[in-house]
Amino acid sequence: MDAGFDVIALLLVAAAAAGWVDAVVGGGGLLMLPAMLVAFPGTPVAQILGTNKLTAIFGTSSAAFTYSRGLRLEPRIVWPTAGLALVGSGGGAALAASISSDVLRPVVMVVLAAVLILVVARPALGAAADPALLTPNRVVAVVLLAGGGVAFYDGLIGPGTGTFLIIALTTIIGLDFVTASASAKIINTATNLGALAVFAWQGNVLWLLGLALGAANIVGAQVGARMALTRGAGFVRGVLVVVVVALLARLAWDQFA
Repeated sequence: MDAGFDVIALLLVAAAAAGWVDAVVGGGGLLMLPAMLVAFPGTPVAQILGTNKLTAIFGTSSAAFTYSRGLRLEPRIVWPTAGLALVGSGGGAALAASISSDVLRPVVMVVLAAVLILVVARPALGAAADPALLTPNRVVAVVLLAGGGVAFYDGLIGPGTGTFLIIALTTIIGLDFVTASASAKIINTATNLGALAVFAWQGNVLWLLGLALGAANIVGAQVGARMALTRGAGFVRGVLVVVVVALLARLAWDQFA
């Protein structure tokens, strides 16, 4: 797979931007995957997905470390969900080779539209924690949904996983946006690791490219995590809305233009 210096430079910029977006609200794959698909149009989708997992795991793990130093997270939520996510994302990745890139765009558009409606319709969502929602039944529900369903989606397709994890954690168990984003980074690291293991076993990882993009991803992720910690839930919510609207517009243009 050949690429010129200008293409690699643009991919490095995209990886840094994706790391920033992923650290703040999730969804960095919606920047990284289209960039890689455009840069390498003849590359099998499974290789693009596998390389994206290698890239993303650097950013998510570094952001998770930064968040964990500045916040107190709920271990009864984060660690069981992360453990289940390893298995769930691996199962999704095992089926990813059978998915055509043509199905990615409309599926992601529908889910993103639902996320946007939810966030706009509920202005108070994620502004502050709601301890009343942190019940044992809801904890089990979010572990199963995030560690099973969302993680499976991450291995199968991937874009928007961090965003969906944040929405699950805020709506089901009432976390504020910053704590939800921090928790999502740990879970997302596990989903990336589970999927990467399967993609690597299948030979669907472009290692040199993924490592180079991963370094840029770390830079963006560190900036994003620190900004989220400093500026709070209102900043995270605002970025979430802007990112989802922009990505929906881009995907709609690609789909219908």
